[in-house]
Amino acid sequence: MGKVLPFSPKPPAKFDFERVKKRKKDGPPPRDQLNLFSSGAQVLHLPSDISPFEEALLLDERGDSHTVDAYRRAIAEGDSPADAYCNLGILESKAGRVAKAFDCFTKSLEHDPRHFESHYNLGNLYLEEENVRLARMHYELATEVESGFPNLYFNLGLVHALNNDYPAALATLSKYKELAPAEEGTKADELLENLKRSVTE
Repeated sequence: MGKVLPFSPKPPAKFDFERVKKRKKDGPPPRDQLNLFSSGAQVLHLPSDISPFEEALLLDERGDSHTVDAYRRAIAEGDSPADAYCNLGILESKAGRVAKAFDCFTKSLEHDPRHFESHYNLGNLYLEEENVRLARMHYELATEVESGFPNLYFNLGLVHALNNDYPAALATLSKYKELAPAEEGTKADELLENLKRSVTE
């Protein structure tokens, strides 16, 4: 029988939260234009076809201080509420408001129980709070929704390793390496080697 080596208490850092991103449309949204045909130049505000959620996402990408209000407006207007709650949860988490982050992610799941990013982000939040049982549950639910996201398998592999389930950790981290670009896949190499030694020694 192989000797079981204890798993290092300081595993590599997990992958961070995953924001919901909207697919880009064919062209950029219309911009304000100068009216060149009047005596005094002025800015004309042309109607925009950008939705409240897309507006919030643009503000989020720029790190604008109005992002939270914009996501709340998208939710109030019923524009992609699951996505808006999810991205709002990331902002709450980064601001250190963990309870509000949990609330946002769960409200996202109320709107869409199969919301991939919310399950993944809840897994991350539970892992940060050292609740590996619930982290594992949300990561596994996320694999049922989207099976091709590599970072999910890395984080799930960490959870299996922390639970001393080395065979599951090996299989999951191998899946990560299979899906991740080669240059990113090396992140799991040292962890995989340690796990293999744990299983075989």
